[in-house]
Amino acid sequence: MLHRIRWSAGLAALLVFLVGCGGKPAQVVKTGGPLVVSSTFKGEYPIKVVATTGMVADLVRNVAGKHAQVTQLMGEGIDPHLYKPSSGDVSTLNNADVIFYSGRNLEGKMGDLFVRMAGRKPTFAVTDYIEDQFILEDEEQHFDPHLWFDVSLWSKTVGVVRDVLKQFDPKHAAEYQANADAYQQKLAALHEYAKSQLATIPKEQRVLVTAHDAFRYFGRAYDIEVRGVQGISTESEASVKEINELVQFLANRKIKAVFVESSVSEKNVKALIEGALKGRNHTVAIGGELFSDAMGKDGTPEGTYEGMIRHNVDTIVKALK
Repeated sequence: MLHRIRWSAGLAALLVFLVGCGGKPAQVVKTGGPLVVSSTFKGEYPIKVVATTGMVADLVRNVAGKHAQVTQLMGEGIDPHLYKPSSGDVSTLNNADVIFYSGRNLEGKMGDLFVRMAGRKPTFAVTDYIEDQFILEDEEQHFDPHLWFDVSLWSKTVGVVRDVLKQFDPKHAAEYQANADAYQQKLAALHEYAKSQLATIPKEQRVLVTAHDAFRYFGRAYDIEVRGVQGISTESEASVKEINELVQFLANRKIKAVFVESSVSEKNVKALIEGALKGRNHTVAIGGELFSDAMGKDGTPEGTYEGMIRHNVDTIVKALK
């Protein structure tokens, strides 16, 4: 829409022209604009890359390979909507050669920090280069940042990391291209796996109720009706009215399972279960724990993006079939 500037929280008006702390043009650009890295790597390998969430860090590791050391700021169980950077995080970002974050206001409390960093070093939000036509919004026209739940959409971010690294480190451009191509092939197979497995759930039972509204891209991509107790950000609060309406929905649709999330408090989901039993005499079980805004423990299958998606798909299919 022309009356709005469609930028994420870290992209204030006209940041293309922002002059950062070091006096260089900011390297964060308008959504949909050209991806330009105005400096090249001149240090010693590996390149020091800092990423915010596990999903972004895993993406960078797959594309960068041996040429980068990736530091992840947010570990398992960390809610990026509420995350506040520590002084140690600021120091880590200051020492980075390149910074990647998810964007679309996922890391809302870090927006100003990314703006400052962008004036000094390559700093890129990987989802800001996905065309607005693919982006979902809530009723208040806030971006839904959970794009990684549509694997085919998340695959588009591979090209962002690839192009940044190719420009920043042209010496290894061919390797970054090859790594990106191989990873996108793997993601294409993962997308088909999710589609085929979730399609085995009978249509009338294909309803996903979770702690917050993080799965709308998942629902759109894989034909599942989704409901969340909270909104797209966990900063929002679920009202008693909203919980009661969702309880009625569970009873009316005879839904037998709801899901908790690894990075979100279980209290609202437990309130749903209790309300359904006491108020509607309808028994609802916890169908399992899903990974939403954070991946699993490092070193486990769920500690990778592919493993996280497979875990979620398998958990949902088992509970809803």
